[in-house]
Amino acid sequence: MKQTPTVWVLMDDSPGNVSQALGVAEALGWPFETKKVSYTAAARLPNLLRGASRIGLTVQSESILRPPWPSIVVAAGRRIAPVARWIKKEAQEPVFLAQIMYPGHAGASEFDLIAVPNHDCDLGHKNAKDEQNIVFMTGAPHQLNERRLRDEVSKWAGLINKLPRPYITVLIGGATRSRPFPIDKVKDVVTRVSSMAATVDGSVLLSTSRRTGSIAEELILSSLREPRSVHLWGKGGENPYYAYLALADYVVVTGDSVSMCSEACATQGPVYIYAPEGMTSPKHARLHQELYDLKYAKPLGDSLDEWKHTPLNAAVCIAAAVRHRIAYPVTQQNVSLRC
Repeated sequence: MKQTPTVWVLMDDSPGNVSQALGVAEALGWPFETKKVSYTAAARLPNLLRGASRIGLTVQSESILRPPWPSIVVAAGRRIAPVARWIKKEAQEPVFLAQIMYPGHAGASEFDLIAVPNHDCDLGHKNAKDEQNIVFMTGAPHQLNERRLRDEVSKWAGLINKLPRPYITVLIGGATRSRPFPIDKVKDVVTRVSSMAATVDGSVLLSTSRRTGSIAEELILSSLREPRSVHLWGKGGENPYYAYLALADYVVVTGDSVSMCSEACATQGPVYIYAPEGMTSPKHARLHQELYDLKYAKPLGDSLDEWKHTPLNAAVCIAAAVRHRIAYPVTQQNVSLRC
């Protein structure tokens, strides 16, 4: 391995995957280069068939993957895994592959480190717990580090500080492929948050997501009490999402997104998850319970409590594991780590 490793981050069309990979690359602390790739229909093929290849990439995406090869590749998600394996096969020097989320059994041993969320551990890779290249983590890695929080406060505080404190930051998601987000649930969470803000004479800082939808957004605008600051995703203007979290005295997050729940826990203040029974998948429910058990969050009720927790970001732990394994390659004496 070179003295200062060269790092590639493979980025695809999944914003969640991209944010996780970038979070790990930033936590490594070395300069990195991003490689943005696009897929064809062949990317839907099982990784067993795609092997270590560029099958499933557009011609333009293939053209950007060329020497000089990196020392480290950081990637997230199943579809990008064959591409990372192909880079390792093509390179003339060793390439360390850091994969976020289990890529499937095919070629799993070719990765130097695979970061697996605890809430996924009853899925197809459950028998991989004894494998030496596995690291287990709580939630998802993200980009919300101490420096970014500080920068966002400096950038937005002048505008948001005109509102009375305390600030209740609210992150609203939406329907997923397996679960709807009924409009009555949107009404419920907005009503609860408005009541809480009135009780403490505070303000609501609310951000929607790409999955929220126009009907829910209209209800939010008509029902959420003042004083407030609302950002509707994709409706123009810079997104103060990170600033809302950085300035939050309390955070309320809907439980439909692993990334949002993980980012909500990146600060040290109280976090409440809104996840009525049946609204989220079993996988998400396992994450929520893990966050409750570790004292990062509580289920949303009708009142606000005060407590502190350490900031949660699996990216820091994954980056530390990468650095350690570069210096001390995995042997049978190594034990799997937990993030």
